[in-house]
Amino acid sequence: MRIDLHAHSTASDGTDTPAELVATAAASGLNAVALTDHDTTAGWAEAVDALPAGLRLIRGAEFSCIASDGRGGGVSIHLLGYLFDPDAEVITAEQARLRDERRTRLRAMAERMATDGFPVDPDVLLAGLPPDAPAGRPHLARALVSAGVVSSVAEAFHRFLNTGGPYYIGRADTDVRTVIRMVRAAGGVPVLAHPAADRCGPLVLPDLIAELAAEGLAGVEADHPEHTGDERDGLRDLATALGLLITGSSDYHGANKAVLLGQETTDPEVLERIEELAARSGVPAVTG
Repeated sequence: MRIDLHAHSTASDGTDTPAELVATAAASGLNAVALTDHDTTAGWAEAVDALPAGLRLIRGAEFSCIASDGRGGGVSIHLLGYLFDPDAEVITAEQARLRDERRTRLRAMAERMATDGFPVDPDVLLAGLPPDAPAGRPHLARALVSAGVVSSVAEAFHRFLNTGGPYYIGRADTDVRTVIRMVRAAGGVPVLAHPAADRCGPLVLPDLIAELAAEGLAGVEADHPEHTGDERDGLRDLATALGLLITGSSDYHGANKAVLLGQETTDPEVLERIEELAARSGVPAVTG
């Protein structure tokens, strides 16, 4: 079986609709794919309705989090939550707050660029997004591509939008320990996303991962396109020592990244374990 547990659609910052995403997953030879849009479950229903025969859909989301770095600052963390109850009040309220935060942040970044003479209209940019879609830097990056400022989304991030870049603005994300408890309380399974990908800022250090394991973290995404071989080996060793599940995922965003769906995969036994953990709370996987 080929399983990819991290993919995004137009419900957040991908370029494939949820229906296109599951069709691409099937065409790529996947047996299971997780839809994990940023801070929303809005794409789940469309993905289920369009699910091709023989493909399993794992419901999920990627939560924007923060944790102390132990040096008086913070480290940005992304947490994948699988198979949680999308109607849990604590989940819906926090996702709504995060989506509002993302829109406020995107407008501020676009306004800053417009003030500096870039051909970006914040009102037009936000008006083009679905009302419930989390607004993110890729939306601004695509606007810069369309305006001819850059040739690709990657160039837009490199020149302007990456952490520490001239137009980067941070977010008021949720403490990661709070999100772990939220996902668990909603019957879900929390897995740390791409902890060694430095594009999000400082790396998530082993001591912090150990602390999160004690808080209820269930797994670590070790095999990710932005992880080196040594980083993967280190994360696998750490996860094994902590008794955490080890996942592999593409973090697919469609045309926004030069990454193929199914480029990284998860062992079937790990998905079975994730589903077992969720089933204990009475939240079954969505399959087709």
